[in-house]
Amino acid sequence: METDNYRCGYVAIVGRPNVGKSTLLNHLLAQKISITSRKPQTTRHRLLGIKTEENAQIVYVDTPGIHQDKHTAMNRYLNRTALGSLDGVDLIVWLVEALVWTEEDAHVLNILESTTLPVILGVNKVDKVANKESLLPYLEEITQKRDFLEVFPLSALRGVNLTELEEKIIVQLPLSPPLFPADQVTDRSERFFVAEMIREKLVRRLGAELPYRLSVQIEHFAEEEKLTHISAIIWVEREGQKAIVIGKQGHVLKKVGEEARKDIEVMLAQKVFLQLWVKVKQGWHDDDRALRQLGYSDD
Repeated sequence: METDNYRCGYVAIVGRPNVGKSTLLNHLLAQKISITSRKPQTTRHRLLGIKTEENAQIVYVDTPGIHQDKHTAMNRYLNRTALGSLDGVDLIVWLVEALVWTEEDAHVLNILESTTLPVILGVNKVDKVANKESLLPYLEEITQKRDFLEVFPLSALRGVNLTELEEKIIVQLPLSPPLFPADQVTDRSERFFVAEMIREKLVRRLGAELPYRLSVQIEHFAEEEKLTHISAIIWVEREGQKAIVIGKQGHVLKKVGEEARKDIEVMLAQKVFLQLWVKVKQGWHDDDRALRQLGYSDD
């Protein structure tokens, strides 16, 4: 690999909750490493997605949505994680939603005012805009809010303008040899992704409020020659939530287990025996010590 003109650097993908950051990362990498759902705060951890090309290695940093709610320990952890992800990056991609501007977008803009890093603006979900001419006044207004390196109308889901976005990102990265092996795609372990796959199935299947009150912890992970044994605990805060997660005659938990197992088998490329247990840990969502025990660490 010719490294004299090689570029490598870190690119943070930021924005308010539910604007499409994880979907963008997955489509840029052309594989799924970050779980997604239509519910805000699905992403809870800083996650690296590493893309190695002939001329560049881009280290994308997926972040939790930046939001104004600081009422619980989890909310404060999510904000610390998102803001901490800006440290040491070379470039920021700020994602907003086409024709939408909220107080939380304004909050992100205010945070970006304090950085001297170059910012590319990605206007996502343009595929949902029926009248494309209505985008023009929106783009004119938003580009007045700060100096952007460039503005890209995007559809992360449909792959619109992602090649052009990535070309712009690469030329902004510093000249540097790659930081990671060419075959490495992320910095997270298989255990981490197993827990996330289970949580994704729960978030997608359950109602609006409950996903924020559950977490998944891998208790046992043993790979054998032809079968991997995994057991995981789904933590909730109250007995009533436990009953919802289990479902009538265990129906919900069974479906979640089946769906998660299929994804895990694809990732591990072998058969999986998956056991799920639901347990109650009172108030874990607003308890800093409990969060650390469940893997929500600032490290």
